[in-house]
Amino acid sequence: MRRERGIANAFSHGFLLLWGVLTTFPLLWVLLNSFKSDTEILGDPWGLPGALRFENWSRAWTEAHIGRYFLNSAIVVAGSLTLTMLLGATAAYVFARYEFRGRQLVYYLFVGGMMFPVFLALVPLFFVVKNAGLFGSWTGLILVYAAYSLPFTVFFLTAFFRTLPTAVAEAALIDGCGHFRLFFRVMLPMARPGLISVAIFNFLSHWNQFILPQVLMQGDDSKKVLAQGLSALAVSQGYAGDYSGLFAGLTIAMLPVLIIYVAFQRQVQSGLTAGQLK
Repeated sequence: MRRERGIANAFSHGFLLLWGVLTTFPLLWVLLNSFKSDTEILGDPWGLPGALRFENWSRAWTEAHIGRYFLNSAIVVAGSLTLTMLLGATAAYVFARYEFRGRQLVYYLFVGGMMFPVFLALVPLFFVVKNAGLFGSWTGLILVYAAYSLPFTVFFLTAFFRTLPTAVAEAALIDGCGHFRLFFRVMLPMARPGLISVAIFNFLSHWNQFILPQVLMQGDDSKKVLAQGLSALAVSQGYAGDYSGLFAGLTIAMLPVLIIYVAFQRQVQSGLTAGQLK
């Protein structure tokens, strides 16, 4: 048994090491190529850069307008994430703590939204946003991002709110705390680990979203988000032969995701099981 357990551990550790290398190597390759010249990228794509050419980053930031697209994405993600967390936490708290007629039906309607792929709703969503006068605007994109993130957020936080001690809420109510103050002053601080975890997941989803802005943000280039800017950069720089600028733009787009994950990796790992708690 001990020998079989050792073989199983060696196999699992080897598999995880291989998976880590396969995941990390493309990121390092893009990062190294962002410092190379076009000649080095084409002549020696797997080698180290001869010098750290930060002018590639500045060229991608200014000439390819990655800076503008980056700021647009930051505005959209900040607005959608704030709206998602506020509405999702409020709805999840009600589902977890209050009894009312039709609660289970409404809850399962929210949860059922996770099984509805976004591709099936692109055509009706296009006309809904256009008829509402929000087509090509950040407001429309923020509302759509929040709507598609709410099912997962409600499902995740409902399970988390159910794990919080009821005695604390009852003591606050006895001391004269109203339901509004109970939620914002007592329950939300207690649910901080779950809020951080689901906020990270939503941030990664919103930042990397491509199909929704591609459909709903047509026309004005000054309002396009980073995913659209990178797509346009891949086409333009590919034809122009400016591969170093393309790799620099990709690196700039990856940095916020990597920084967020490294800074909150423990919350991300705990969030994988927090939604399963009863």
